[in-house]
Amino acid sequence: MTNTEKQHCSLKDVPLACPRIGVLAIQGNYASHAQALTEAGATPVEVRKPAQLSGLDGLVLPGGESTTMLKFLEKHHFFEALQVFCGARPVFGTCAGAILLAREVLNPAQRSLGLLDAIVERNAYGRQIDSAIVTAETALAGGPLEMVFIRAPRIVATGAGVEVLARRDGFPTLIRQGRILAATFHPELSRDRRVHRLFVEIVAAGWEELASQNRYTPSSPARVGN
Repeated sequence: MTNTEKQHCSLKDVPLACPRIGVLAIQGNYASHAQALTEAGATPVEVRKPAQLSGLDGLVLPGGESTTMLKFLEKHHFFEALQVFCGARPVFGTCAGAILLAREVLNPAQRSLGLLDAIVERNAYGRQIDSAIVTAETALAGGPLEMVFIRAPRIVATGAGVEVLARRDGFPTLIRQGRILAATFHPELSRDRRVHRLFVEIVAAGWEELASQNRYTPSSPARVGN
């Protein structure tokens, strides 16, 4: 780890060394995600090519326009590399990122990574003009959670292994399935860092589990495409 990386680490919330977490930097507010990860105790790394996934401990898939994002991933042979990486390491998808993770996408149907046992409906809350900031109860410690919705998708169904951590109008807005975290809102646009801190903790927990099996050390390469 470089001196620059070390100065970004806040170890009070992370049991091991500072994790290197990638942020897919092809669309959306990836800079705000990077800032949120820094404040949550991680070292963010912008990812624009499949080869840049190597050596990361986790990955954030930001919001944006999901069909545009999908076209980019398919054009640059990135989709398959993401399937390999996200199938093995912790991943956090927000808005379009959550759509990309889902096992099924509606309105209209489109290709997805199929890693998260959830059905997601695109643009379910309306157009950009219908964007909203909502404060609601959450399973996270610390009281109600501020959620910023921008052309948000809606999670209409989840599998038995999916934990719901927050809701809006009865529909899940923040869910977890093992090492996969997904939000239909934009936590990077709030001052509340609990969601990003949770993801950093998921990454650190993955270290501990694999290290106990003598299978993994932080920031060891994952096998991905070039």
